Amino acid sequence: MSFDTLHFEIRNRVAHIGLNRPGKYNAFNLQMLRELSLAWKAVDEDPDAWCMLLYAEGDHFTAGLDLAEVGPAVESGARLFPEEGLDPLGLYPPFRDTPVVCAVQGWCLTIGIELALACDIRVAAEGTRFSQLEIKRGIMPFGGATLRLPFEAGWGNAMRYLLTADEFGPDVALRLGLVQEVAPPGRHLELATELAERVARQAPLGVRATLRSARQAVRDGEAAAIEGLLPLARDLMHSEDAAEGLQSFIERRQAKFRGR
Repeated sequence: MSFDTLHFEIRNRVAHIGLNRPGKYNAFNLQMLRELSLAWKAVDEDPDAWCMLLYAEGDHFTAGLDLAEVGPAVESGARLFPEEGLDPLGLYPPFRDTPVVCAVQGWCLTIGIELALACDIRVAAEGTRFSQLEIKRGIMPFGGATLRLPFEAGWGNAMRYLLTADEFGPDVALRLGLVQEVAPPGRHLELATELAERVARQAPLGVRATLRSARQAVRDGEAAAIEGLLPLARDLMHSEDAAEGLQSFIERRQAKFRGR
């Protein structure tokens, strides 16, 4: 699979998806939004991809949306993501089941923060500059920051940056829960890759069920998630991977999971 605005390859069961418009600071135009949506869908349906790694080519993760192109589309009510794809911002169903690790560096502005928040584990390079600056342009964040940043950081911490558009660095991002790890530039991608490969070594059905349960708790509340726990666990116990996990424990060897 090839894209014009993305680098895409699968290695060690990890789908590496790289934003690839470095000459435009990886600003999102309509084509990049469409291609990212299609890549999300392709990976989610690929039995050989057990984790995704979202990163960016060049010096910057993204300068945000190309408003000259995307703005009129939003104003007209046009779809930003195709029906045959998945919403990489995770706002509208259907939702992905594949876990995503995200690595950011340089500028991580507007939709960059929102994409990171939509991922499961985030790693930032030292020196990364974050800003949710839509209010400086007379608009508002509409890719999930108003939902997810208060959840991750707490109300006051989120409003401190959503309502001022102030820049902040990786130390603040770590404190807010926006990122989980900070590493030197270059090393941040290595670390994110290591984390993605570590996720991909686990039983994929168990990983997906864990994500599904956690998301249900966030979206529908604890009671709904509790009700779904035992059915999810029972399904897993009947899987080949569960049998392999037990057998590998008995034999004191590394499990060889197959996603079945």
